[in-house]
Amino acid sequence: MEQHRTRPPNDGPRRGTPQQRAPLPPQARRGPGGEGGTAGQGRQPRAPGPVPPGPRLPNPRLTGLGSGLFCILGMLLLGFLDALLFHGALTVYGVLFVPVSVLTALWVRDAEVLTAPVVLPIAFAVGLVPVSAGGEGLLGRLMGLFTGLATQAGWLYGGTLAAGVIVLVRRVRWVRRRRGT
Repeated sequence: MEQHRTRPPNDGPRRGTPQQRAPLPPQARRGPGGEGGTAGQGRQPRAPGPVPPGPRLPNPRLTGLGSGLFCILGMLLLGFLDALLFHGALTVYGVLFVPVSVLTALWVRDAEVLTAPVVLPIAFAVGLVPVSAGGEGLLGRLMGLFTGLATQAGWLYGGTLAAGVIVLVRRVRWVRRRRGT
């Protein structure tokens, strides 16, 4: 069955001359650099501002989904590295979970900051799969995963608690900033 176009193609010249078109809003009239007018007219070069000393830490802002993917993929990668380098030492995996938890809580956007503590236990369990020592087959792997979750619950709770505190502080600051108090 044929489908017909509902609108005519837009390949002809624009209607109206520049004098007949509506004036541009102030944002569109600005030239590069935020100054008014056209580019290159009457602009003075700005003096460079002070550069903060020392190295700067990255400050990405991830969406809720992005922070979840960062945390899950990070823990999965750390799980494989732990299995490769330390032969699946669960304590090493638990210690590595805490910085990932803190970074996830710090890097998620302010509006979606409450997603960080939700995804952390999921990421811990996903990353624990290559580390957990289980028997052969699916049931053996599941038994190893549940044993790892039970024995490393302290690291799981500690990392989630650290991220939860950071998230609550950030959320309170964000709400106060939005209210203007």
